[in-house]
Amino acid sequence: MNKLLLKNLAFAALLLAATVALYQLAARHPAQWDMTQSASNSLETSSVDVLKQLPGGVKLTVYATGQDAQLGDIRKLIRDFVALYQRYKPDVKLSFVDPVKQPEEARKVNIQANGEMLVEYGGRSEHLTLLSEQALTSALLRLAHSKDKLLMHLDGHGERRLEGIANHDLGEFGKKLQQNGFRLGSLNLTLAQGVPSNTSTLIITQPQLDLLPGEVDKLLRYIADGGNLLWLVDAEPLHGLERLAENLGLLLTPGIVIDPAAEEMRAPATWALGAGYPPHAVTHNFNLITVFPNARAIGWEESAEWQHTMLVEAAPRGWVSNRTPQNKPRFDKNNDVPGPVTIALALQRNINDREQRIIIVGSGSFLANAYSGNGGNLDLGVNMVNWLSNEEKLITIQPRAVKDGAVSLSKTRLAIISGGLLIALPMLLVLVGGVMWWRRRQ
Repeated sequence: MNKLLLKNLAFAALLLAATVALYQLAARHPAQWDMTQSASNSLETSSVDVLKQLPGGVKLTVYATGQDAQLGDIRKLIRDFVALYQRYKPDVKLSFVDPVKQPEEARKVNIQANGEMLVEYGGRSEHLTLLSEQALTSALLRLAHSKDKLLMHLDGHGERRLEGIANHDLGEFGKKLQQNGFRLGSLNLTLAQGVPSNTSTLIITQPQLDLLPGEVDKLLRYIADGGNLLWLVDAEPLHGLERLAENLGLLLTPGIVIDPAAEEMRAPATWALGAGYPPHAVTHNFNLITVFPNARAIGWEESAEWQHTMLVEAAPRGWVSNRTPQNKPRFDKNNDVPGPVTIALALQRNINDREQRIIIVGSGSFLANAYSGNGGNLDLGVNMVNWLSNEEKLITIQPRAVKDGAVSLSKTRLAIISGGLLIALPMLLVLVGGVMWWRRRQ
Protein backbone atom coordinates (compact mmCIF):
# COMPACT_ATOMS: atom_id res chain seq x y z
CA MET A 1 0.00 0.00 0.00
CA ASN A 2 2.83 2.42 0.92
CA LYS A 3 4.65 1.58 -2.36
CA LEU A 4 1.52 2.33 -4.35
CA LEU A 5 1.08 5.63 -2.51
CA LEU A 6 4.70 6.60 -3.18
CA LYS A 7 4.28 5.75 -6.87
CA ASN A 8 1.15 7.89 -7.08
CA LEU A 9 2.83 10.79 -5.30
CA ALA A 10 5.88 10.53 -7.58
CA PHE A 11 3.67 10.44 -10.66
CA ALA A 12 1.73 13.48 -9.41
CA ALA A 13 4.99 15.36 -8.74
CA LEU A 14 6.35 14.55 -12.20
CA LEU A 15 3.06 15.55 -13.81
CA LEU A 16 3.08 18.85 -11.91
CA ALA A 17 6.73 19.52 -12.86
CA ALA A 18 5.99 18.74 -16.52
CA THR A 19 2.97 21.06 -16.48
CA VAL A 20 5.01 23.92 -14.97
CA ALA A 21 7.81 23.36 -17.49
CA LEU A 22 5.39 23.37 -20.42
CA TYR A 23 3.75 26.54 -19.10
CA GLN A 24 7.12 28.29 -18.87
CA LEU A 25 8.05 27.11 -22.35
CA ALA A 26 4.74 28.31 -23.82
CA ALA A 27 5.07 31.68 -22.07
CA ARG A 28 8.58 32.26 -23.43
CA HIS A 29 8.02 30.81 -26.91
CA PRO A 30 4.36 31.24 -27.85
CA ALA A 31 3.21 29.43 -31.00
CA GLN A 32 -0.09 29.40 -32.86
CA TRP A 33 -1.54 27.26 -35.64
CA ASP A 34 -4.48 28.29 -37.79
CA MET A 35 -6.52 25.14 -38.46
CA THR A 36 -9.46 26.92 -40.15
CA GLN A 37 -10.11 25.96 -43.77
CA SER A 38 -10.05 29.58 -45.00
CA ALA A 39 -7.10 30.58 -42.73
CA SER A 40 -9.38 33.21 -41.21
CA ASN A 41 -7.14 33.55 -38.15
CA SER A 42 -4.00 34.33 -40.16
CA LEU A 43 -2.79 37.08 -42.47
CA GLU A 44 -2.26 36.60 -46.19
CA THR A 45 1.35 36.06 -47.29
CA SER A 46 1.32 39.45 -49.01
CA SER A 47 0.38 41.19 -45.73
CA VAL A 48 3.15 39.40 -43.84
CA ASP A 49 5.64 40.43 -46.55
CA VAL A 50 4.57 44.07 -46.22
CA LEU A 51 5.01 43.98 -42.43
CA LYS A 52 8.53 42.60 -42.86
CA GLN A 53 9.42 45.65 -44.96
CA LEU A 54 8.34 48.16 -42.29
CA PRO A 55 11.20 49.14 -39.96
CA GLY A 56 9.98 50.96 -36.88
CA GLY A 57 6.63 51.01 -35.16
CA VAL A 58 3.14 51.45 -36.55
CA LYS A 59 0.58 53.43 -34.58
CA LEU A 60 -3.13 52.65 -34.96
CA THR A 61 -5.62 54.96 -33.26
CA VAL A 62 -9.28 53.93 -33.46
CA TYR A 63 -11.99 56.47 -32.70
CA ALA A 64 -14.79 54.23 -31.48
CA THR A 65 -17.37 54.09 -28.71
CA GLY A 66 -17.54 51.08 -26.42
CA GLN A 67 -20.68 49.72 -28.11
CA ASP A 68 -22.10 49.96 -31.63
CA ALA A 69 -25.80 49.62 -32.42
CA GLN A 70 -25.18 46.98 -35.10
CA LEU A 71 -21.79 45.43 -34.27
CA GLY A 72 -22.00 45.41 -30.48
CA ASP A 73 -18.58 45.52 -28.79
CA ILE A 74 -16.77 47.17 -31.68
CA ARG A 75 -13.53 47.60 -29.73
CA LYS A 76 -13.21 43.87 -29.16
CA LEU A 77 -13.71 43.21 -32.86
CA ILE A 78 -10.96 45.70 -33.70
CA ARG A 79 -8.59 44.30 -31.04
CA ASP A 80 -9.02 40.79 -32.46
CA PHE A 81 -8.42 42.09 -35.99
CA VAL A 82 -5.28 44.07 -35.09
CA ALA A 83 -3.96 41.13 -33.05
CA LEU A 84 -3.37 39.31 -36.35
CA TYR A 85 -0.93 42.07 -37.34
CA GLN A 86 0.66 42.22 -33.89
CA ARG A 87 1.41 38.49 -34.12
CA TYR A 88 3.84 39.24 -36.98
CA LYS A 89 4.89 42.75 -35.94
CA PRO A 90 4.75 43.29 -32.16
CA ASP A 91 5.45 47.04 -32.43
CA VAL A 92 2.02 47.66 -33.99
CA LYS A 93 0.49 49.78 -31.23
CA LEU A 94 -3.29 50.08 -30.88
CA SER A 95 -5.14 52.71 -28.86
CA PHE A 96 -8.76 53.85 -28.63
CA VAL A 97 -10.36 57.28 -28.34
CA ASP A 98 -14.07 57.66 -27.56
CA PRO A 99 -15.37 60.33 -29.99
CA VAL A 100 -18.38 60.98 -27.75
CA LYS A 101 -16.41 61.53 -24.54
CA GLN A 102 -13.46 63.20 -26.31
CA PRO A 103 -15.02 65.11 -29.22
CA GLU A 104 -12.14 67.61 -29.50
CA GLU A 105 -9.64 64.80 -30.09
CA ALA A 106 -11.83 63.46 -32.89
CA ARG A 107 -12.29 66.89 -34.47
CA LYS A 108 -8.55 67.54 -34.50
CA VAL A 109 -7.98 64.71 -36.98
CA ASN A 110 -11.29 65.11 -38.84
CA ILE A 111 -12.95 61.84 -37.78
CA GLN A 112 -16.18 61.21 -39.69
CA ALA A 113 -17.45 57.81 -38.51
CA ASN A 114 -17.57 55.60 -35.43
CA GLY A 115 -14.83 52.98 -35.73
CA GLU A 116 -12.64 55.09 -38.04
CA MET A 117 -8.93 54.25 -37.79
CA LEU A 118 -5.97 56.62 -38.08
CA VAL A 119 -2.92 54.74 -39.37
CA GLU A 120 0.44 56.44 -38.68
CA TYR A 121 3.83 55.33 -39.96
CA GLY A 122 7.05 57.13 -40.83
CA GLY A 123 5.67 60.58 -40.05
CA ARG A 124 2.70 60.10 -42.41
CA SER A 125 -0.91 59.13 -41.72
CA GLU A 126 -4.01 57.84 -43.45
CA HIS A 127 -7.66 57.34 -42.46
CA LEU A 128 -9.52 54.05 -42.83
CA THR A 129 -13.28 53.80 -42.47
CA LEU A 130 -13.51 50.21 -43.77
CA LEU A 131 -11.44 47.80 -41.69
CA SER A 132 -10.30 44.77 -43.62
CA GLU A 133 -6.99 43.08 -44.23
CA GLN A 134 -6.83 44.38 -47.79
CA ALA A 135 -7.59 47.96 -46.69
CA LEU A 136 -5.09 48.09 -43.80
CA THR A 137 -2.27 46.32 -45.67
CA SER A 138 -2.75 48.61 -48.68
CA ALA A 139 -2.61 51.65 -46.38
CA LEU A 140 0.63 50.43 -44.80
CA LEU A 141 2.07 49.82 -48.27
CA ARG A 142 1.20 53.37 -49.33
CA LEU A 143 2.69 54.88 -46.18
CA ALA A 144 5.88 52.86 -46.65
CA HIS A 145 6.53 54.44 -50.05
CA SER A 146 8.94 57.34 -50.23
CA LYS A 147 7.25 60.72 -50.42
CA ASP A 148 6.26 62.38 -53.70
CA LYS A 149 6.91 59.53 -56.11
CA LEU A 150 5.59 61.04 -59.36
CA LEU A 151 4.75 58.87 -62.37
CA MET A 152 4.32 60.74 -65.65
CA HIS A 153 2.64 59.10 -68.65
CA LEU A 154 3.04 60.38 -72.20
CA ASP A 155 -0.14 61.88 -73.61
CA GLY A 156 -1.42 63.71 -76.70
CA HIS A 157 -1.10 60.99 -79.37
CA GLY A 158 -4.00 58.64 -78.56
CA GLU A 159 -2.03 56.64 -75.95
CA ARG A 160 -3.67 54.37 -73.39
CA ARG A 161 -4.65 56.52 -70.40
CA LEU A 162 -3.81 55.63 -66.78
CA GLU A 163 -7.09 57.21 -65.64
CA GLY A 164 -9.18 55.85 -68.52
CA ILE A 165 -12.14 53.48 -68.19
CA ALA A 166 -12.17 52.11 -71.77
CA ASN A 167 -11.14 48.49 -72.27
CA HIS A 168 -7.85 49.50 -73.92
CA ASP A 169 -6.98 52.07 -71.21
CA LEU A 170 -4.91 51.37 -68.08
CA GLY A 171 -7.34 52.71 -65.48
CA GLU A 172 -7.23 49.71 -63.15
CA PHE A 173 -3.43 49.78 -63.23
CA GLY A 174 -3.49 53.51 -62.49
CA LYS A 175 -5.82 52.98 -59.52
CA LYS A 176 -3.51 50.32 -58.11
CA LEU A 177 -0.52 52.64 -58.42
CA GLN A 178 -2.40 55.41 -56.64
CA GLN A 179 -3.46 53.01 -53.89
CA ASN A 180 0.22 52.21 -53.42
CA GLY A 181 1.14 55.85 -52.87
CA PHE A 182 2.21 57.02 -56.33
CA ARG A 183 1.09 60.31 -57.87
CA LEU A 184 0.08 60.25 -61.54
CA GLY A 185 0.49 63.02 -64.07
CA SER A 186 0.03 63.27 -67.84
CA LEU A 187 2.76 64.74 -70.03
CA ASN A 188 2.22 66.47 -73.38
CA LEU A 189 5.66 67.17 -74.81
CA THR A 190 4.32 69.63 -77.38
CA LEU A 191 3.56 71.95 -74.44
CA ALA A 192 6.11 70.95 -71.78
CA GLN A 193 9.74 72.01 -71.99
CA GLY A 194 10.70 68.42 -71.21
CA VAL A 195 10.07 65.62 -68.74
CA PRO A 196 9.87 67.22 -65.25
CA SER A 197 12.99 66.69 -63.15
CA ASN A 198 10.99 65.26 -60.22
CA THR A 199 9.58 62.43 -62.36
CA SER A 200 10.29 59.09 -60.73
CA THR A 201 9.36 57.06 -63.83
CA LEU A 202 8.02 57.94 -67.26
CA ILE A 203 5.43 55.57 -68.76
CA ILE A 204 5.04 55.38 -72.55
CA THR A 205 2.22 53.39 -74.17
CA GLN A 206 1.39 52.85 -77.85
CA PRO A 207 0.80 56.17 -79.68
CA GLN A 208 -1.81 56.26 -82.44
CA LEU A 209 -0.33 59.39 -84.08
CA ASP A 210 3.26 60.20 -84.96
CA LEU A 211 5.29 62.06 -82.37
CA LEU A 212 6.93 65.25 -83.64
CA PRO A 213 10.72 65.15 -83.95
CA GLY A 214 10.99 67.77 -81.22
CA GLU A 215 9.01 65.57 -78.82
CA VAL A 216 11.32 62.64 -79.49
CA ASP A 217 14.29 64.94 -78.87
CA LYS A 218 12.90 65.68 -75.39
CA LEU A 219 12.44 61.95 -74.70
CA LEU A 220 16.02 61.21 -75.77
CA ARG A 221 17.26 64.04 -73.54
CA TYR A 222 15.37 62.47 -70.61
CA ILE A 223 17.05 59.10 -71.30
CA ALA A 224 20.47 60.75 -71.72
CA ASP A 225 20.03 62.44 -68.32
CA GLY A 226 19.40 59.08 -66.62
CA GLY A 227 15.60 59.03 -66.45
CA ASN A 228 13.74 55.79 -65.67
CA LEU A 229 11.25 54.46 -68.21
CA LEU A 230 8.46 51.89 -68.56
CA TRP A 231 7.69 51.41 -72.26
CA LEU A 232 4.70 49.25 -73.24
CA VAL A 233 5.28 48.46 -76.92
CA ASP A 234 2.39 47.00 -78.92
CA ALA A 235 2.86 45.02 -82.14
CA GLU A 236 2.06 48.12 -84.20
CA PRO A 237 4.03 50.89 -85.94
CA LEU A 238 6.12 52.93 -83.50
CA HIS A 239 4.83 56.31 -84.82
CA GLY A 240 8.04 58.23 -84.35
CA LEU A 241 9.52 56.23 -81.49
CA GLU A 242 11.93 54.38 -83.79
CA ARG A 243 14.71 56.71 -82.65
CA LEU A 244 14.02 55.78 -79.02
CA ALA A 245 14.22 52.06 -79.85
CA GLU A 246 17.48 52.64 -81.73
CA ASN A 247 18.90 54.69 -78.87
CA LEU A 248 18.23 51.82 -76.46
CA GLY A 249 19.61 49.20 -78.83
CA LEU A 250 16.28 47.37 -79.15
CA LEU A 251 15.42 44.91 -81.92
CA LEU A 252 11.63 44.84 -82.23
CA THR A 253 10.70 41.82 -84.33
CA PRO A 254 7.56 42.36 -86.47
CA GLY A 255 4.58 40.09 -85.85
CA ILE A 256 2.81 38.71 -82.79
CA VAL A 257 3.65 35.82 -80.47
CA ILE A 258 1.67 32.59 -80.94
CA ASP A 259 1.61 30.38 -77.84
CA PRO A 260 0.16 26.84 -78.12
CA ALA A 261 0.14 26.61 -74.31
CA ALA A 262 -2.55 29.30 -74.20
CA GLU A 263 -4.66 27.37 -76.70
CA GLU A 264 -4.38 24.27 -74.51
CA MET A 265 -5.78 26.37 -71.64
CA ARG A 266 -8.74 27.30 -73.91
CA ALA A 267 -7.42 30.82 -74.33
CA PRO A 268 -6.62 32.48 -77.67
CA ALA A 269 -3.34 31.34 -79.19
CA THR A 270 -2.41 35.05 -79.47
CA TRP A 271 -2.12 35.22 -75.68
CA ALA A 272 1.48 34.62 -74.63
CA LEU A 273 1.56 33.06 -71.15
CA GLY A 274 4.31 33.93 -68.67
CA ALA A 275 4.93 31.24 -66.06
CA GLY A 276 8.65 30.91 -65.28
CA TYR A 277 10.63 34.06 -64.56
CA PRO A 278 14.43 34.51 -64.57
CA PRO A 279 15.97 35.84 -61.32
CA HIS A 280 15.50 39.60 -60.90
CA ALA A 281 14.26 42.00 -58.24
CA VAL A 282 11.01 42.52 -60.20
CA THR A 283 10.20 38.80 -60.22
CA HIS A 284 11.60 37.88 -56.79
CA ASN A 285 9.29 35.22 -55.26
CA PHE A 286 6.82 35.90 -58.07
CA ASN A 287 5.07 32.70 -59.20
CA LEU A 288 1.78 33.87 -60.73
CA ILE A 289 0.83 33.24 -64.34
CA THR A 290 0.75 36.38 -66.48
CA VAL A 291 -1.02 36.98 -69.80
CA PHE A 292 0.35 39.09 -72.68
CA PRO A 293 -2.27 39.46 -75.46
CA ASN A 294 -0.97 40.18 -78.97
CA ALA A 295 2.59 40.46 -77.71
CA ARG A 296 5.61 41.27 -79.82
CA ALA A 297 9.09 39.88 -79.29
CA ILE A 298 11.73 42.09 -77.66
CA GLY A 299 15.31 41.67 -78.85
CA TRP A 300 18.41 43.72 -78.15
CA GLU A 301 21.95 44.41 -79.23
CA GLU A 302 24.58 43.55 -76.66
CA SER A 303 26.25 46.65 -75.27
CA ALA A 304 29.00 47.41 -72.78
CA GLU A 305 26.94 50.40 -71.63
CA TRP A 306 23.73 48.61 -70.69
CA GLN A 307 23.10 45.51 -68.58
CA HIS A 308 20.21 43.50 -70.05
CA THR A 309 18.03 41.12 -68.00
CA MET A 310 15.15 39.11 -69.42
CA LEU A 311 12.09 39.45 -67.16
CA VAL A 312 9.51 37.31 -68.97
CA GLU A 313 10.10 34.56 -71.51
CA ALA A 314 7.10 32.90 -73.15
CA ALA A 315 6.04 30.49 -75.88
CA PRO A 316 8.81 27.86 -75.61
CA ARG A 317 6.74 25.77 -78.06
CA GLY A 318 5.45 28.80 -79.92
CA TRP A 319 6.64 31.28 -82.53
CA VAL A 320 6.41 34.82 -83.87
CA SER A 321 4.06 35.13 -86.85
CA ASN A 322 3.55 37.99 -89.29
CA ARG A 323 0.18 36.60 -90.29
CA THR A 324 -3.11 36.90 -88.42
CA PRO A 325 -3.90 33.33 -87.31
CA GLN A 326 -6.96 31.71 -88.87
CA ASN A 327 -8.62 28.79 -87.06
CA LYS A 328 -5.85 26.60 -85.59
CA PRO A 329 -2.50 28.38 -86.14
CA ARG A 330 0.39 26.36 -87.53
CA PHE A 331 4.09 27.10 -87.58
CA ASP A 332 5.48 28.12 -90.98
CA LYS A 333 9.21 27.41 -90.98
CA ASN A 334 9.71 29.66 -94.01
CA ASN A 335 8.19 32.80 -92.48
CA ASP A 336 7.79 32.35 -88.71
CA VAL A 337 10.43 32.75 -85.99
CA PRO A 338 10.46 29.89 -83.45
CA GLY A 339 10.24 30.49 -79.68
CA PRO A 340 10.99 30.88 -76.87
CA VAL A 341 10.40 34.62 -77.00
CA THR A 342 11.41 37.46 -74.69
CA ILE A 343 8.43 39.75 -74.08
CA ALA A 344 9.73 41.81 -71.13
CA LEU A 345 13.25 43.17 -70.76
CA ALA A 346 15.02 45.22 -68.07
CA LEU A 347 17.96 47.56 -68.78
CA GLN A 348 20.33 49.08 -66.23
CA ARG A 349 23.35 51.33 -66.37
CA ASN A 350 25.23 53.72 -64.10
CA ILE A 351 24.98 57.36 -65.18
CA ASN A 352 25.31 60.67 -63.34
CA ASP A 353 26.35 58.83 -60.17
CA ARG A 354 23.14 56.81 -60.00
CA GLU A 355 21.55 53.74 -61.54
CA GLN A 356 19.23 54.24 -64.48
CA ARG A 357 16.46 51.66 -64.94
CA ILE A 358 14.31 50.90 -67.98
CA ILE A 359 11.74 48.16 -68.67
CA ILE A 360 10.37 47.31 -72.10
CA VAL A 361 7.22 45.14 -72.34
CA GLY A 362 6.02 43.87 -75.70
CA SER A 363 2.30 44.20 -74.91
CA GLY A 364 0.34 47.25 -73.84
CA SER A 365 -2.77 45.06 -73.48
CA PHE A 366 -0.95 43.26 -70.65
CA LEU A 367 -2.06 46.07 -68.29
CA ALA A 368 -5.20 47.19 -70.15
CA ASN A 369 -8.50 47.19 -68.27
CA ALA A 370 -9.76 44.28 -70.37
CA TYR A 371 -6.87 41.99 -69.42
CA SER A 372 -5.19 43.32 -66.26
CA GLY A 373 -7.33 41.09 -64.03
CA ASN A 374 -5.86 37.93 -65.58
CA GLY A 375 -3.46 36.04 -63.32
CA GLY A 376 -0.74 38.23 -61.83
CA ASN A 377 -0.73 40.98 -64.48
CA LEU A 378 -1.41 43.84 -62.08
CA ASP A 379 1.03 42.44 -59.51
CA LEU A 380 3.82 42.24 -62.07
CA GLY A 381 3.03 45.71 -63.38
CA VAL A 382 3.20 47.23 -59.90
CA ASN A 383 6.44 45.32 -59.22
CA MET A 384 7.92 46.84 -62.36
CA VAL A 385 7.01 50.38 -61.28
CA ASN A 386 8.30 49.76 -57.74
CA TRP A 387 11.66 48.66 -59.14
CA LEU A 388 11.85 51.54 -61.61
CA SER A 389 11.10 53.97 -58.78
CA ASN A 390 13.82 52.46 -56.57
CA GLU A 391 11.23 51.01 -54.22
CA GLU A 392 12.23 47.37 -54.68
CA LYS A 393 12.04 46.75 -50.94
CA LEU A 394 8.25 47.00 -51.36
CA ILE A 395 8.05 44.50 -54.21
CA THR A 396 5.53 41.90 -53.07
CA ILE A 397 2.34 40.20 -54.11
CA GLN A 398 -0.30 42.90 -53.87
CA PRO A 399 -2.89 42.51 -51.09
CA ARG A 400 -6.17 41.11 -52.39
CA ALA A 401 -9.64 40.85 -50.95
CA VAL A 402 -10.00 37.51 -49.23
CA LYS A 403 -13.13 35.42 -49.04
CA ASP A 404 -14.96 35.85 -45.77
CA GLY A 405 -15.25 32.43 -44.17
CA ALA A 406 -17.17 33.65 -41.13
CA VAL A 407 -20.55 32.08 -40.33
CA SER A 408 -23.33 34.43 -39.20
CA LEU A 409 -26.16 32.97 -37.14
CA SER A 410 -29.41 34.52 -35.99
CA LYS A 411 -30.19 34.68 -32.25
CA THR A 412 -32.79 31.91 -32.63
CA ARG A 413 -30.38 29.52 -34.37
CA LEU A 414 -27.62 30.39 -31.91
CA ALA A 415 -29.99 29.63 -29.01
CA ILE A 416 -30.96 26.28 -30.57
CA ILE A 417 -27.33 25.26 -31.08
CA SER A 418 -26.33 26.44 -27.59
CA GLY A 419 -29.25 24.65 -25.96
CA GLY A 420 -28.49 21.47 -27.87
CA LEU A 421 -24.79 21.45 -26.92
CA LEU A 422 -25.13 22.68 -23.33
CA ILE A 423 -28.38 21.02 -22.24
CA ALA A 424 -29.78 18.40 -24.62
CA LEU A 425 -26.50 16.58 -25.33
CA PRO A 426 -25.42 16.31 -21.64
CA MET A 427 -28.91 15.14 -20.66
CA LEU A 428 -28.81 12.50 -23.43
CA LEU A 429 -25.44 11.25 -22.16
CA VAL A 430 -26.79 11.07 -18.60
CA LEU A 431 -29.82 9.14 -19.82
CA VAL A 432 -27.69 6.66 -21.79
CA GLY A 433 -25.39 6.21 -18.81
CA GLY A 434 -28.37 5.62 -16.52
CA VAL A 435 -29.84 2.99 -18.83
CA MET A 436 -26.53 1.15 -19.09
CA TRP A 437 -26.09 1.25 -15.28
CA TRP A 438 -29.62 -0.12 -14.75
CA ARG A 439 -29.09 -2.98 -17.22
CA ARG A 440 -25.84 -4.02 -15.62
CA ARG A 441 -27.43 -4.00 -12.17
CA GLN A 442 -30.27 -6.21 -13.40
